[in-house]
Amino acid sequence: MEVHTFFLFLTAMLLTARLFAEMAVRLGAPSVIGELLAGVVLGPSLIGWISPSDVIKLLAEIGIILLLFEVGLETDVRQLAHAGVKALVVAVSGVVLPFAMGFSLARFGFRLDMLPSLFIGGTLTATSIGITVRVLADLKRQASHEAQIVLGAAVLDDIAGVVLLSLLHEFAVGGGVSLINAGKVLTFILVFFVLAPPMAKLLAVIIQRFDRTSEIPGLIPTTIVSLVLLFAWLAHQAGAPELLGGFAAGMALSRRFFLPFGLALHGDAENRFAHRVDEQMRPIIHLFTPIFFVMVGLALNLREVEWRSPFIWSFSLSLVLVAVIGKLIGALMIRESWHTRWAIGLAMIPRGEVGLIFAELGRISGIFDQELYAGMIIVIAMTTLFPPFIMKWLYGRYGDEMLKQQTE
Repeated sequence: MEVHTFFLFLTAMLLTARLFAEMAVRLGAPSVIGELLAGVVLGPSLIGWISPSDVIKLLAEIGIILLLFEVGLETDVRQLAHAGVKALVVAVSGVVLPFAMGFSLARFGFRLDMLPSLFIGGTLTATSIGITVRVLADLKRQASHEAQIVLGAAVLDDIAGVVLLSLLHEFAVGGGVSLINAGKVLTFILVFFVLAPPMAKLLAVIIQRFDRTSEIPGLIPTTIVSLVLLFAWLAHQAGAPELLGGFAAGMALSRRFFLPFGLALHGDAENRFAHRVDEQMRPIIHLFTPIFFVMVGLALNLREVEWRSPFIWSFSLSLVLVAVIGKLIGALMIRESWHTRWAIGLAMIPRGEVGLIFAELGRISGIFDQELYAGMIIVIAMTTLFPPFIMKWLYGRYGDEMLKQQTE
């Protein structure tokens, strides 16, 4: 690809992603749906103007690492203590049930091989906390009792999802399921998460001191991006996917992060620094992450999918049903009013960007063919698109009643 052609393609990707994201949000849908649709329009599914090149794939890889950094940065481990056992029940059931049901349906219902079935189950475990938080904020319920349970459960879901993603990555690279390799990856992840926070905190102290004396603007974003990329390289060296490094760096630098046994590593000054990191990194993250979602759309060739085949529809719709039921069961098990249980369950359903990360890893690993990949994108899109609208209806109809029951 000529350099000037690449510039034109990148311009089209960024502007189209922004335009479609704005349209999606104005229609009440998550912005990620618009960015995904932008890739579908620009790619082989519709216009066929842009195809995934190595440079675009590299930019998308940076986008996905920064996206996981943002997820880690927003991870509030202390939410678990506030939400307690109810969040634990919702989180564990929200990971175990969708994974088991999705794997069983793919393996025994559709007779798929072991690896695709594992990736399908893994994709269904995802929860997009960013979409849920945005919906709760729009409804002014982000500080509500049910929001605390959802946020606590989502913290566990994020951590469990990244660990599961690392295991699936190892299986894909190794060409099959190996308990020995899985044990090695889990050991590497454990060591990585133990060493990453103090290492990141030490580097953060150094960055803070240089920031006070530097006369050149942009020190924080430059050094933090370098830190995230370093952690991504270390994660790869440890045998885990690079995006694990971005997630670990985000968690370690979060102003809501603390080590076990109550050893808080930061005070007011560090909190202010973490806020500045969050504030100055966000524009960079929002520049690169849409490229990843557009890339997902570009990689999806809907023309190659046999839409008349009953498989694609039975596969997608049955997995949507499993994806919804798997997240709802845990919420329906806890002791709350029925309306609150439904609100919690609906909030856990959106797969969003986290589900797309699983699906994309399955595609680039050669585990998903175009038909399976298209089916998973349909599942992720449906579980991301519809729950926010249902949540808004539920709160509009029963919000006052839920608030009254919780205050009694």
